[in-house]
Amino acid sequence: MSESPSVKNVNASFAILLAAVLGFLVGGVLVWVLALRTRKAELEAVATQPVQETVAYLLDVLATAGVVVDGSNHVVRATTGAQVLGLVQNRILIHSSLVELVEKARISGNPCEGEFELSTGLRNDSVWVHARAALLKDGNVLLTVEDETESKRLEDTRRDFVANISHELKTPIGAISLLSEALVDAADDATMVKKFAGDLFRESRRLASLVQDIIQLSRLQSADIAKNAHVIDLSGVISEGVERNQVLAERRHVRISSDAPAGVKVLGDHEMLTMAVKNLIENAILYSDEGSQVGIGLRIEPDDIAAISVTDNGVGIAPEHQERIFERFYRADPSRSRQTGGTGLGLSIVKHVALNHRGDIQVFSRPGLGSTFTLRLPIVNEQDIEDEE
Repeated sequence: MSESPSVKNVNASFAILLAAVLGFLVGGVLVWVLALRTRKAELEAVATQPVQETVAYLLDVLATAGVVVDGSNHVVRATTGAQVLGLVQNRILIHSSLVELVEKARISGNPCEGEFELSTGLRNDSVWVHARAALLKDGNVLLTVEDETESKRLEDTRRDFVANISHELKTPIGAISLLSEALVDAADDATMVKKFAGDLFRESRRLASLVQDIIQLSRLQSADIAKNAHVIDLSGVISEGVERNQVLAERRHVRISSDAPAGVKVLGDHEMLTMAVKNLIENAILYSDEGSQVGIGLRIEPDDIAAISVTDNGVGIAPEHQERIFERFYRADPSRSRQTGGTGLGLSIVKHVALNHRGDIQVFSRPGLGSTFTLRLPIVNEQDIEDEE
């Protein structure tokens, strides 16, 4: 019995549909297999990616100081924080204790860590760090370093600071209290009211300056330069420091001259450095006679040191005071400080900024001839800093 044409058409349509379904399933399976093979290839590529590339990404996002050292103890890569701490120079890890830690990790194959006291900066100041070294698969060693200097110094500093600040705050607060009472008692005497009001205004400004300097010093002590450091052109820092003192200079009829060529760069915090330069210029203006001149210069010294000098023709500083003027609240001439409204913290702030940037502050002065303060900072070698982009 032969099939009818309609049955033949149904069978043909079913065959076509079945072939299409089978083709779709086979095609789907092939696509799935190809996708798996592609994904496997991608995973293998990631797995075989050079360890240095992975570590490089890790260092870019690392908040602490980090260094990758090869088998010859040459620095393959370093974070900005490592540069700020002075761990690396000319691609070499310069502290022997850290080199020994790296060797220990390389030989043992296990992570090694320890607490170390390191010398850094122009004055070979001590910093206390916690370091950890771990061997990588490619034979390099990853070294991370946490700066614990401030935490170790904090307790002694806190005790001294609290004792000093309590004494310093008593003076303007007591003066304001007494002047307020005198102002009330002299309410019927216009001349005395004017005098007491002027004295009250002066003491309130002194108190405000003292509080502001305390806040700035507190911020300096808690700041982490390693995390916020950038390459800074010192010409801009000096220009801003001069600008912040223009009103004071005009009021005291002191002329400011500046010679700061562009292109001298350091690694650090722009606002902190500007504050230090501003304080040096302000001091020079306050301790100069009216009509005199204050000069600011920038030069490069041997061993790639940037030197910012602020010179005045003022009263000068006696030799016995020159070592102590950077101490908190120390005043070589207390009566002069009261007249100028000085808080005794300006030069202490400058010293702290210098130390935070691995530099130092020097003074040359002769009584009656004036003073020169020089802020010295290590110039950054931009070739030692990897491009973060």
